[in-house]
Amino acid sequence: ALMQLAITPCAKNMSVMPLLHKYVAPDWAACLNQLPSTYLKLALRPTPIHQWGLPGVPTGFSVSIKRDDMTGSTLSGNKVRKLEFLLAEALQTDCNSLITCGGLQSNFCRATAVAGRQLGLDSHLFLRCTGDKDPPTVQCNGNLLLDRMAGANVVLVAPTSYEGKVTELGYVAGLKDKMNHYAEKLRSAGQKPYIIPVGGSNTTGMWGYIEAFRELLDQKVADNFDDIVFATGSGGTASGLSIANYLTGSKLKIHAVAVCDNAHYFYDHVDQTLTAVGLGDKVKATDILDVVDGYKGKGYSLTTDSDLEQLITIASSTGIILDPTYILKGVQGLLGEMENNPARFKGRRILHIHTGGIYGLYDGRINEILKQNPVTNKITVFTE
Repeated sequence: ALMQLAITPCAKNMSVMPLLHKYVAPDWAACLNQLPSTYLKLALRPTPIHQWGLPGVPTGFSVSIKRDDMTGSTLSGNKVRKLEFLLAEALQTDCNSLITCGGLQSNFCRATAVAGRQLGLDSHLFLRCTGDKDPPTVQCNGNLLLDRMAGANVVLVAPTSYEGKVTELGYVAGLKDKMNHYAEKLRSAGQKPYIIPVGGSNTTGMWGYIEAFRELLDQKVADNFDDIVFATGSGGTASGLSIANYLTGSKLKIHAVAVCDNAHYFYDHVDQTLTAVGLGDKVKATDILDVVDGYKGKGYSLTTDSDLEQLITIASSTGIILDPTYILKGVQGLLGEMENNPARFKGRRILHIHTGGIYGLYDGRINEILKQNPVTNKITVFTE
């Protein structure tokens, strides 16, 4: 179904000559509107599935994990699956630069900057910044380190740019206007920018997880599991997995643990996606997706010392490293609902999808706790 099409030159000074491949959708998804015609092979796949001895799983449940944190190195996580379709569209339309947005430590912006540089595309990242917005104060840690290494142009925006109701699929009030204004500046300077919404979560990016669901079917997930659980922050992964599951007979129950906003926000996003792909008159988001609310903690990307201690416990006992913004909160939602609301699940065989984000750990927030925890502070000096 994934066929090589041609070698396509895209932008001068490109570091890697990309291959645009012809994309043929699965038969069960061929009924959807807005079918992509090409994709780029950026991710390492299929990603493995294995059992996970997650601490705190109630008796009677079994939990396995799909390692979408292994889709690459600097491109790791679910973001690269979306970028395979988004950046193919950018190249098809002869764009030579990218504009996208996210938090200061955005995983998606980092993946966009790295993939864009590999393809010879300049990246312009609108990053939410609280407090002092003086450029010299912006750190060189976590995802920002990789943004800088990839030569990305970072544009700092106030948090208020991200507030308000969804006004168009993948955008929030105020931000799209700023990105469009910036794009006009680039056009006047002779560039042709391609604008990507927050998290790459539009109908083009959604195809990354339509295709991922085909991978899950090839891995016999529909036979070996009852429920799929993952963290959601912009709704693209939730849209792709829930729509694909619906189109293939709803053999699984899809649960998305919200790490920001609320259930209404994500149901609204998926409903807009359903309308865009031609399913809006057939099914509603609440019919195909269970959004698990109540596990945002202090807020998006905010953690407590207790959260970080739990992250250490999981890493030191299972070898699975979770990021503090998405995956840890997704796991907290999984454990909390298994313990307190087991009827929420279709069965007892749970697959958790690890969607990446490890570079968020390198922002320094966990350093002091690592030095104080006896499990993670086993440093001595050799003596005879």
